Amino acid sequence: MFDTLITGGTVINANGERQADVGISDGRIAALLPPGMQSDARTMIDAGGRLLLPGLIDAHVHLREPGLTHKEDFESGTKAAALGGVTTILDMPTDDPWTATAAQLSDKMEMARERLHIDVGFQAVIKRNGQDLDALLDLKPVSLELFTADVPEAYLFSDIDAVTRILRRLAGLDILIGISPGDQSILAGCASAGGKGDIQDFLASRPPLAEAGGIARAILAAAETGTRIHVRQINSALGVEIWRRLRDLADATVETTPQNLFFTADDYASMGANLKGSPPLRESRDVDALHRAISDGLIDIMATDHAPHMPAEKAARYTTFADIPGGMPGLQTLLAVMLELVGRRVIDLSGLVRMCSLNPARRFGLGRSKGAIAVGLDADIIAVDLNQSTVISNALQATRAGYTPFDGRVVAGRLTDVFLHGEHIVRDGVLTLPNRGRVVRHGD
Repeated sequence: MFDTLITGGTVINANGERQADVGISDGRIAALLPPGMQSDARTMIDAGGRLLLPGLIDAHVHLREPGLTHKEDFESGTKAAALGGVTTILDMPTDDPWTATAAQLSDKMEMARERLHIDVGFQAVIKRNGQDLDALLDLKPVSLELFTADVPEAYLFSDIDAVTRILRRLAGLDILIGISPGDQSILAGCASAGGKGDIQDFLASRPPLAEAGGIARAILAAAETGTRIHVRQINSALGVEIWRRLRDLADATVETTPQNLFFTADDYASMGANLKGSPPLRESRDVDALHRAISDGLIDIMATDHAPHMPAEKAARYTTFADIPGGMPGLQTLLAVMLELVGRRVIDLSGLVRMCSLNPARRFGLGRSKGAIAVGLDADIIAVDLNQSTVISNALQATRAGYTPFDGRVVAGRLTDVFLHGEHIVRDGVLTLPNRGRVVRHGD
C-alpha cells in the first residue's frame, strides 16, 4: 500500500512525458503505474487533466540570513518558493557575514533547521587567501563560489592567474565551483574616469565585454586545471557567443535569469531601481540572443538570483545609480515566467524541467534524490493546470520585498499543488503544511 497515489496526471520529465499514476511511500517515489491501474493508498489525489513536474530547483538565491533578515529570511523566502513551485533552493553566501568559514556555514545550517518550508542547500564563498577550504568541504556545501569583480577585496579574484591558482588547488575534488564573471579593471577604469553616476555610467562600468572576458577566463582556467565550474548569470549576445565557442574546452555549465529574458535597459526609464541588479539589463538584441540560446539548448540552468530589498531601500535617494541596492525578488514567479516561455515556444515543457530541475540537481550534487519524477527519488512534485491562467501580482508575493517586476503579467497555466517529500504542502495557492523543508548537502 502506498502512502499517497496521485492519479490521472501527465508526468513531465526532461526526457519526455507519459501518462502515469505516481505512487509515493516514505517520502519517495515508489512507482510509476499505468493510468487507472488498481492500487491501494492511504491518500488518493486526483490530478486528472493536470501536468506533474518535478519540483523546481533554484540554484541562485539570496535568502538574506544571517544579518539581512529585514530584507528576507529563511521563513519568508522559502514560503515564497513553495507558493511558486520551487521545492529546493541553493542559497548563496553573500549575507552578513559572508559564508566563508566552516563555523559560519555550520551556524547557517543550524539557523535554518525547522524553519524551512522547502529544502535548502548552502553555498560557501572562496576567500582570496584560500583558507578554510578543507573544513568547508567537510560540511558538503553544494558549491564553492568564486567572484572576479565587484566584491570586497577579501573575496576578489581579479585576474586569470588568481583564478587559475585557486582552481588548481581545488582540481580533482568532488565539488562544483560557481564563478560570477566580470572584469574588475573595467570597473576601476570607469570609476577613475568620473562621470555623472547615472544609468549610462552604470551600464558602461559593466559592459558585455566584461562579461565575455570573465566567461573566457573562467573556461580557460577550468580547462587548464580540470576543475568543474558553473558560470553565473550570462546575459549578453557577446557572452553567449563566447560561451558557444569555448564551452566544450572544460567541464562547464552556465545559467541565466528570467529578468534577462523579459526586460531591457530601456525599462530602467519606467521601473528604475526595482530593476537595478548586476549584471545590468542589456539591449533587445541581447534578449533575442538569450532566447535563441535557450531554444538551442546552450544554456543549462535557469535561476532567479532572488535578491530582495525592502521598497524603502530601493526608493531612497542615492548619489549614483550604482549605489542602489542590487537585486529583485524572483522565487515565487520562476515557474510562471517559464510557462510563458513555453507559451512563446522558446522552450518546451521537457526543456523547462531540464533547466529548472534535472540540470541543477545533477550539477550541484543532488541528482541522487532530486531532478525528476522517477522511482527512488524524493517525491517533490508540482501540479500545473494549463487550462487555467496565472495573474502575477504584487499583492500575492510572500517575499518581504512585497513586489515583483512581473506584476500584472498574465500567463497560461496555473500551479495547483505542491508536494515535498510526498507531503501535500501547497493547495490552490495556500501553504497548508509549514516547516517541512530540510537542509540538503552535496551528495544527497
